Amino acid sequence: MTSPNKNDHDRKETSHVHAHDGWLNRLLGDRAELVFALMSGTCLLVGWLGPKLGLMPENAGFLLLLAAYGFGGYFALREAFGSILKGKFEIDFLMLVAATGAAILGEWAEGAFLLFLFAIGHALESYAMARARNAISALADLTPETALVRRGAQTETVSIDDLVVGDIVVVRSNERVPADGFVTAGTSTVNQAPITGESAPVDKQPVDDTETAAANTDNIKSENRVFAGSINGSGSLDIQVTRLSGETTLARVVAMVSEAETRQSPTQNFTKQFERIFVPLVILLALVTSLGFLVLDEAPSDSFYRAMAVLVAASPCALAIATPSAILSGVARAARGGVLIKGGAPLEALGRVDAIAFDKTGTLTEGEPRLVDIAPYGDATEAELLTVSAAVEALSDHPLAQAVVRDARTRLDTVIGAATDFSSVTGRGVSAKFEGKTVHIGKSALFDEVDGPSVPSDLASRVTEMAAQGRTTMIVRQGDRYLGAIGLMDTPRESAKTVIARLRNIGVTRMMMISGDNQNVADAVAGSVGLDEAFGDLMPDDKVTRIKALKAEGGVAMVGDGVNDAPAMANATVGIAMGAAGSDVALETADIALMADDLEALPFAVALSRATRRIIRQNLWASLGIVAFLVPATLLGLGIGPAVIAHEGSTLIVALNALRLLGFKERK
Repeated sequence: MTSPNKNDHDRKETSHVHAHDGWLNRLLGDRAELVFALMSGTCLLVGWLGPKLGLMPENAGFLLLLAAYGFGGYFALREAFGSILKGKFEIDFLMLVAATGAAILGEWAEGAFLLFLFAIGHALESYAMARARNAISALADLTPETALVRRGAQTETVSIDDLVVGDIVVVRSNERVPADGFVTAGTSTVNQAPITGESAPVDKQPVDDTETAAANTDNIKSENRVFAGSINGSGSLDIQVTRLSGETTLARVVAMVSEAETRQSPTQNFTKQFERIFVPLVILLALVTSLGFLVLDEAPSDSFYRAMAVLVAASPCALAIATPSAILSGVARAARGGVLIKGGAPLEALGRVDAIAFDKTGTLTEGEPRLVDIAPYGDATEAELLTVSAAVEALSDHPLAQAVVRDARTRLDTVIGAATDFSSVTGRGVSAKFEGKTVHIGKSALFDEVDGPSVPSDLASRVTEMAAQGRTTMIVRQGDRYLGAIGLMDTPRESAKTVIARLRNIGVTRMMMISGDNQNVADAVAGSVGLDEAFGDLMPDDKVTRIKALKAEGGVAMVGDGVNDAPAMANATVGIAMGAAGSDVALETADIALMADDLEALPFAVALSRATRRIIRQNLWASLGIVAFLVPATLLGLGIGPAVIAHEGSTLIVALNALRLLGFKERK
């Protein structure tokens, strides 16, 4: 992870916001630049008006104008000096040269006015950037400083820094959770919005086995898991700590979002390169303009004044803040909405892509198979088919078997008896004894291999229909009597269809599924949620190949769980992981992480990224447009004063425009 010192340096480079330290920082803190700007303005006003109104002698007024220069140019001089030592000529240097030129011409008031407006513009720019950063740093304040710990029979209040893995913390009603962990006692609802962005509180209950949960923290279910910074509801909870205070999900999100400031977008890289070329050209243009008296019928002082005005007009202050302010505001707003965006590059990239590929299992679907078709055969009843199936499958640990047992029990009012003599035929099915008869459950191929009557043609046709609809099918025979067939399916999330529709409204034109399941299953799920196409029967390498092809066609975002889909996500234009709050791998591998295991945040993330790109474009056009207007205007005679007002006004407009992203809401 990038060191804090490196982050501070990069933020200074990126946002062009002055840093202050030493005695000024101790005395005035973050307000130092604003205080100096106001002092500059006060000295300018009194020093200019005082002699004109006869309130003070000219010498006193001149001294106040000198003070206005000192207060207004202090931070600009520090910044320019540091840049020159590195061989760079940046915006502050242009302002200082212009102010110095005005002083040489005897236009002390005009030069002071330039430095005052430049200083106040930078102070307001710093305020805008600080507000965006504060939206991020506010996340760090969500975790309480202390926790109530139960150790043995005693409870004591300790600092969260003193918590150790395995501690039991007691969280009473309406308190913030002090650490990541899992519930060992008590039930309650917990507001996880600060971490995952979920709008509704989530029900929490104790784990079944504390030792198993502690040994497999990545597999703890959402109803048992809690996060530091979330808010407990009316119940009291005992929580076993699974992460130290500096390693919690919230701490890592804060660190990653802060680090995202230093990851520059393509537009940011462009503007930095543009500035490095543009600033020397402006200096050259000013030098040429200062020699205008050689070919024009004017005094050398007039040419020199015009050159100073050109320096002011061509300084790309607004351009310097146009992109980083929008990126920072967008990243901060996303974090408040439960979406972690790791820098300007993925934020801009997501705003450009028009195609999104989804993994199926756990992304578009619930990730758990459900019993969706029950087809009794002959004189068998639905209850009989379910009873026999559940009794046999209860002896299997296969996920499909567990789904049959779970859903059968919810549908039946009677107690299911126990089967015996269970055996499994790998890849075909299972058999067991129930009520004195041998029961076989499995694919059609199983019944070709065991003794007894073959599958009736009408039952086989029904099974084929179910398979065509994406079901995983099982035929059930007890003795020589066929009871029917059951079909299971990993059902789509309830929100999936709505999310796909919202993405289309935002402007995503192509959406598809890539899945390792067979093509029939992929087609069935894709059709039910409204996707354009589905690619099934894909191995992990095949997914990567498919994503690379889609990327070559114009870019694609890949949405998955961040674990099995990591290779495909890494090769996509943008990799988006779901449920990252509970997955270390997802947090690390994805470009963008949806903290909750909820697709609802995806349209918000896409809409926010597109809004950020619009704001960046608006800012770039405004900043470049004002330069394009002012440079010829100053060459034709526009003075320094009007140029400064227009110049610094555009900088403020750009900063405020970017801040609109902090209040972004998706239009539904």
